[in-house]
Amino acid sequence: MNHNVSSSRAIGLIARREFTVQVMKKSFVISNIIILAAIIGGIVAYSIFSGGGEDRDAIGVVGDQSIAAVLQANGDAIGYPVEVREIADAAAARADVESGDLAVALVPGGSGAYTAITDSELIGALRAVVEGSVQTQATDGALAAQGVDQAALAAATANATVTVTAIDPPDPEAGQRVALSLAAVFILYAQIIGFGMYVAMGVVEEKSSRVVELLLSTVRPLQLLWGKILGIGAVGILQLALYGVAGVGAGLATGVLTVTGTAISVFVGTLGWFVLGFAFFAVLYAAGGSMVSRQEDVNSTTMPLLVLIMAMFFAAFYSVGDPESTLSNVLSWIPPFSAVMMPLRIAAGVAPLYQIVGTVLIMAATTAALAVVAAKIYQRSILRIGKTVTWKEAFAR
Repeated sequence: MNHNVSSSRAIGLIARREFTVQVMKKSFVISNIIILAAIIGGIVAYSIFSGGGEDRDAIGVVGDQSIAAVLQANGDAIGYPVEVREIADAAAARADVESGDLAVALVPGGSGAYTAITDSELIGALRAVVEGSVQTQATDGALAAQGVDQAALAAATANATVTVTAIDPPDPEAGQRVALSLAAVFILYAQIIGFGMYVAMGVVEEKSSRVVELLLSTVRPLQLLWGKILGIGAVGILQLALYGVAGVGAGLATGVLTVTGTAISVFVGTLGWFVLGFAFFAVLYAAGGSMVSRQEDVNSTTMPLLVLIMAMFFAAFYSVGDPESTLSNVLSWIPPFSAVMMPLRIAAGVAPLYQIVGTVLIMAATTAALAVVAAKIYQRSILRIGKTVTWKEAFAR
């Protein structure tokens, strides 16, 4: 029992040392301030310049403005709101259409008819609004001439509505979900590669400077390994949390993000899967770093890991457009692809609870088994100074 407490204390001390060294670096502080400012500034700028208000086609009306209210009501009714402007005469209306200030101008003719002046042709929803409004005004005028009580008529026909029941309704938040998916995938890609390399570089730096020999005189190799991974991993979680809070907070504050529940679930899911993905690769990066004695040789032993990470994220980017595809569903169960596929599926709202729990358990179990192998490689290689140990040699020993 005392040995376990001592081991835990040693790992904790090494982890705190790694965490403190990383966060106290001037480069770390400055770079994160710049990145946070860029995240917040970019979201604020997007909210300002993306045309926060909805674009509406402008319809000009010459003469009697009684049809203006009908145009606006019909536009709102079919989900195509329009802006109506009073125009002095037909010549001004034509000039405004030619300049692009108006989408269409209505010039009254005889007997309730109108001439529509457009740049090319009147099509789609705009045509429906214009023609429907002219017909509605003409009908109201005819009913009034016949002495029909329009209030009573409106009350009698108020229930004549169509209720739409869609089997597969469109997701109004689909665009934001895709954006959140892309953000989660990109951030995880950068974080796992970046902090995985931090682990490898830290290991080889201690090995090349012979500091590791001093450390291993007081702690065991596995204590040093796990202390380093936990300390650097904590820095990664802190940094990811700062980015997430800044991004989600700025997005919700500016109205760029409106899917509060989705945004928070993606944020939490990304943090959790970073822990699993980082743990998976950190033990391998530590093993890779222990196999070389110079920092410039790190890429030779960590290249297979980089190739695997790139394969993961190419698959994730391919699946962003269709997170319910067979590829996305299958790869989400396979470590380490789970680390990027599951945040993507969570963001898209297509990950059932059993899949989230199942993939977490599989990823954790795989990482634990891998950690045993990587720890043996680390123990065998960390004190071998000079010649680079290949993966084949590391596994064969």
